[in-house]
Amino acid sequence: MHNKQKTRYSLSYLVSQAFKSLFRNGMMTVASVAVLMSCLTVMGSFALLVYNINYNLEDLSLNEMVVYCDTEADDDLVEEIGRRIRLQNNVVEESVELIPKETVLEEERETYREYTDLFDMMGGDSNPYPDTYVFEYKDNNKVSSLQMELEQMEGVDKVNCRADLAKTIDSIKNGIIFIFMWFLVILFVVSVFVIINTIKLAVHSRRQEIYVMRYVGATKWFITTPFVLEGIAIGAFSSALAYGVEYLLYNLIYNTVSKYPLIKLAEFGKDYLWLIVLGGFVIVGVVTGIIGTAISLRKHLKA
Repeated sequence: MHNKQKTRYSLSYLVSQAFKSLFRNGMMTVASVAVLMSCLTVMGSFALLVYNINYNLEDLSLNEMVVYCDTEADDDLVEEIGRRIRLQNNVVEESVELIPKETVLEEERETYREYTDLFDMMGGDSNPYPDTYVFEYKDNNKVSSLQMELEQMEGVDKVNCRADLAKTIDSIKNGIIFIFMWFLVILFVVSVFVIINTIKLAVHSRRQEIYVMRYVGATKWFITTPFVLEGIAIGAFSSALAYGVEYLLYNLIYNTVSKYPLIKLAEFGKDYLWLIVLGGFVIVGVVTGIIGTAISLRKHLKA
């Protein structure tokens, strides 16, 4: 019973010392929280930007290729073209789909209903559209050789793909990720530096008390725990504020962009996106606080 009371009193003492230190060094605490919050907000914004780029690309099928057969190709030749397409190494075999020219014609009639006279002029059996194969390829780096191989097939008139667009979008994504990483590294270093100075002030203000605790035999764990809790508190509070700012900013942008149908953003509550953002903020914030505290304590609490 006595040990339980002692543990409870020790824990309450450690927590109280951590929060007293936060308020004692108010300006540095505010600076630490502000810088770390900025770091987390920038990190979250870039991460959500990359997420939404991928979210919009899901419907584009950029790794899609279209093969147009000759309009004079008979059914046997069209079937042979499909078989040879499926044999290509860079083709996703189960994605190969034949769109018959009759289907294409009907789709065009539906699309251009106001110009039915033009279709009627072609005659009942006349169809200027070709049979078409649509499929996905695996490796964007090998798409040029695949396109060349398909264009040389007998009965193939033309091959279209979006490889250039896919490469452009990949380059944009990689550029965003590169900038995001540099921003993250710079702001992370600044955050750790500010936290180090905050803990340094806390150590300095309690130096006499620390000397007395050492003198009476207090363990290193007992001395350093309040400072570690202080770093964790800074990280956790910064994470909560950053999440609130990110939530407001994202929903403001979402409500604005949702008015334009060409661009779509994922809902903040979709697929637990909010939970991923919050979890990432808490982990990065708390780890940053602990790292800043550890570096400061190593320098200023040497036995």
